[in-house]
Amino acid sequence: MKTSGALLVLLCCCLAETQIRGKPIGENDITHQDHYGEAETRENEVMGAAQRTEAAATVSTQQTCQPDIHTVLREMTALMVEQRVELRYTKTQIQAMETRLIERLAASENKAETMETRLRASEKTVEEQRAVIKELKEKQEEQGAAVRAVGGSVNLTGSQVQELRSERKERRVSFSASLVASGAGTTGPFNIAIPLVYKHIFTNIGNAYNPNTGVFTAPVRGVYHFYFALHGHGHASFPSVISLHKNGELVVTAWCQQAGYSVNPSNGASLLLEVGDVVNLILKENARVWDNLSYPHTTFSGHLLFTV
Repeated sequence: MKTSGALLVLLCCCLAETQIRGKPIGENDITHQDHYGEAETRENEVMGAAQRTEAAATVSTQQTCQPDIHTVLREMTALMVEQRVELRYTKTQIQAMETRLIERLAASENKAETMETRLRASEKTVEEQRAVIKELKEKQEEQGAAVRAVGGSVNLTGSQVQELRSERKERRVSFSASLVASGAGTTGPFNIAIPLVYKHIFTNIGNAYNPNTGVFTAPVRGVYHFYFALHGHGHASFPSVISLHKNGELVVTAWCQQAGYSVNPSNGASLLLEVGDVVNLILKENARVWDNLSYPHTTFSGHLLFTV
């Protein structure tokens, strides 16, 4: 505002000088000469005053603007520092988020691998169970076929179940016995062959052996194994001889003869027997055997191997 006022005053002075210089010099020029000098002097004073005012205004403006620039610079510097701090904080947050994301991704991958391992184990277990179920079904089909082959049914009545149990018991056949029931002694010699009756029973499952006759009777068709052993005192004239017979026919023989000392021959055989076939042991004529209940030596055993 001060500068504008000074410029306005200067403009007015210039207009006045132009008007004075444009008029012709007359009789009043001399009179006005003095006035002109005075006007010029005043104009110079006004212009000096205007210049001083403008300079003062410029200095004042510079002095006013300079602190404002420093303030703005300080504010901008503070703002930049604040933005740098925020940027660093943002970078730190981003790095932390990346770290957490990587950890979660690794944990997810581990969980996925664990689940995949469990899934494979479950699939293996399922396959094993399927194999077991398949095997059970095959066995069930085989059993059903076996039942159908004998004209039976899976739904058995009480009497049929009892019959099957009885048949199963009949298939459990085993016996073992020794010759004498008490004391000790020699059997033989006799002029003819005689059947031997083994009276001391160790076991007789199925009661197929008769301790009164010494005869074994086959309860079912199947393969049976028989074994017998004997003890005798050596003698030059009387051997120790026992033979295994099936339905009266000779199968195998245990024979030993010597002048002195004891003898212990043995023998055995597996036989296919039909239901009702009989097996027994026979002492050969003019032969003898010895047995002792406390120390059994002369024994007879047999059992069913399997049915056919």
